[in-house]
Amino acid sequence: MNIHPTAIVDKNAIIGKNVEIGPYAIIGPNVRLDDNVVIKAHALLDGHTTVGEGSIIWPYAVIGTKTQDLKFKGEITYVQIGKHTEIREFVTVNASCGEGTIVKVGDRCLIMAYCHVAHNCEIGNRVIMSNNATLAGHVTVDDFAVIGGLSAVHQFSRIGRYAMVGGMSRVTHDVPPFTIGAGSPYHLGGLNLVGLRRNNVPLETRKLLTQAFRTVYRSGLRLQEALELIESQIEQIPEIKHWVEFCRTSKRGLIDHAGITLREKDPEELELDTPVKA
Repeated sequence: MNIHPTAIVDKNAIIGKNVEIGPYAIIGPNVRLDDNVVIKAHALLDGHTTVGEGSIIWPYAVIGTKTQDLKFKGEITYVQIGKHTEIREFVTVNASCGEGTIVKVGDRCLIMAYCHVAHNCEIGNRVIMSNNATLAGHVTVDDFAVIGGLSAVHQFSRIGRYAMVGGMSRVTHDVPPFTIGAGSPYHLGGLNLVGLRRNNVPLETRKLLTQAFRTVYRSGLRLQEALELIESQIEQIPEIKHWVEFCRTSKRGLIDHAGITLREKDPEELELDTPVKA
């Protein structure tokens, strides 16, 4: 254990083996640091916060402080940072809101400088958030997703597995897995083929996902009809099943390639979700 003499570490904090805590860092009483964690200078960890083995918290990051949700009434909530995750300078990860709820950041994530993770968010494994990306409350980001710099994700939205959100995007609804897009309003560009190749997703899987994407976004069918067609005519490999489940369970509706949301509703209602253009 290597704790700088200027660091303030509460006597009730739980500190694992080979932990490094830099100058002027502050560790609160309910914080747990697992083995081989590195806390850089001036970082602040408070609340009921756990940092997993081998993770690094860089200078001036603030983890586990009170949520900014005005509904918070002082209940006990939690923050869990996974293993081998890097949280860079000036990142804020707030505590959750609602008794016993948790904000989670998974394993081997990279949360770049000035990002914000709000209450009740859940980030999967190997997620990358580029500089100044921000998540509102109750956002879910699935494994291997990438969120570009200066992008903002609306509360209760979901970013699917292997999705890539381009920089300076405004995400107001659910972004399907395996896709790429950007903009304000957000526009889907298609499948994230480069990302899938880089992660060794087989060519045959990519072809089947292309069929599924075209069935939902190019066929002109209503969402439920498109999903039923996918289930009946496309081989049900795990990635296709995941695509169908994500689309079917979307609560906010799916972002459409035309900048509108795609969900099961009457055509005349669809216009209510069309972004207003300046």
